[in-house]
Amino acid sequence: MATRSIWVFLGGATSAVAGLVLTYETTIGDVLYLVTYLTLCTFMWLAVRRTPPGRDRRPWVLVAASQSLWVIGDSIEMAYFYLTGDVPPVGVADVFWLAGYPLLALALTMMARRRAPGRLRGAVLDGLTLTVAGAMASWQFLIAPYLDSGYGLAEMIVPPLYPVADVALLAAVLFIALSPGDRRMPTRLLLAAVGLYLTIDIAYNVLPNFLDYTLVARIGPLIMLGNAMIIAACLHPDRAELTRPGQQVNVLHPSRVLFLGLAFLSAPVLSLVENGLARNAVIALVATALSTGFILARFTIAVREQEKAQAQLAYQARHDPLTGLANRAVLTDELERVMPRRSGPVAVLYLDLDGFKQVNDTHGHEAGDLVLATVARRLSSAVRGTDLVVRLGGDEFVLLCPDLPEADAIRLAERVVGDVAQPISFRGALLDVGASVGIAAYGADAPAHDSDVLRTADMAMYQAKKQGRGRWVMAGA
Repeated sequence: MATRSIWVFLGGATSAVAGLVLTYETTIGDVLYLVTYLTLCTFMWLAVRRTPPGRDRRPWVLVAASQSLWVIGDSIEMAYFYLTGDVPPVGVADVFWLAGYPLLALALTMMARRRAPGRLRGAVLDGLTLTVAGAMASWQFLIAPYLDSGYGLAEMIVPPLYPVADVALLAAVLFIALSPGDRRMPTRLLLAAVGLYLTIDIAYNVLPNFLDYTLVARIGPLIMLGNAMIIAACLHPDRAELTRPGQQVNVLHPSRVLFLGLAFLSAPVLSLVENGLARNAVIALVATALSTGFILARFTIAVREQEKAQAQLAYQARHDPLTGLANRAVLTDELERVMPRRSGPVAVLYLDLDGFKQVNDTHGHEAGDLVLATVARRLSSAVRGTDLVVRLGGDEFVLLCPDLPEADAIRLAERVVGDVAQPISFRGALLDVGASVGIAAYGADAPAHDSDVLRTADMAMYQAKKQGRGRWVMAGA
């Protein structure tokens, strides 16, 4: 589904949820609530069918199953209300509601493992640190009060299971939020949806202490807005970023350090809230806060130094050291990304320098390096910001130009031939080189595999070489 269609879908879902909030706990509102919920579940399963079969589909199946369990729970509660006129504090519906949480948590954990294979250790440790802090707060404010309430066994055990389920869900979503990988629209939608689920659950437990429950109950339909966000993430063309390894370097964000610091302070703060503001306790809390700040500052400095070294190594692995251009590995990745999902034309220009060997033989390798660096700058100036300039090695270069029609690709080739042919000054001499260019241009509907594109452009370049210096040839012409 196109991005624009996804926004239209989310806009429609938001309008429907707003109407459900306004009509909540009316007969018409109840009917619309159930119809909307079932419709969204149907959309979720249809979205799952559109994902490729295999490992990438399995997490989405679990997500759809969790949403289905929740709607079954709501249907049971609604049927019980209209048949008996009352809803028990604990019932069969709770079984289905609670069963949905571990399925969703498992799906998120599977996504985290697949998007960062072998690189999830830091995210797991940080996520568990924050989860322990959340678990302590849940125990003190949400679980312990129920256990000491004097209710019956079922009413004393089942309600605290929801905060426990939320803690498990928090851990799973933190694994994704803190893991390395791309952060485009599907990831942001998924994180926002799970964040909304957790916020609603907390609000259900906290707000009744301050507001009338009839007002608090109206937030229930907002769960469906979270469902719609997950459906949109599943339908998005970039949804594979949630189930396949990403290339983003793991960088320590300042907010991550802040949250870790707050997690470290959660235990003394909760103890202080529980036992009162004794002077020694306040002093201990201040000392703990200062120590935590110093430790995290030292930790951040060490991590920044390591990140800088890793970034330098990653750059060197994907760029040519002489010209600074991307190398063959980058080109391979971009062809694999662009060609299967292109919605417009694509052009690839394969360049080989004419006369470069004579420059090296006559003036030495220093002159040859100057030629390569100068040609690289001229090629970078000739293309658009969205194009990729690559040095394959030796005196061969490639321009990958998405959304470039054939006629524009020809004009670009003519400009490149002219720019490269401009003399280059070296120690009082003028170095003269040219360029033979092969063009492989494909329309939006033309079948093409990433390996065939480069080979086709290479063959066209050799045809240009045979015809003479400073020419371009269109493949297939």
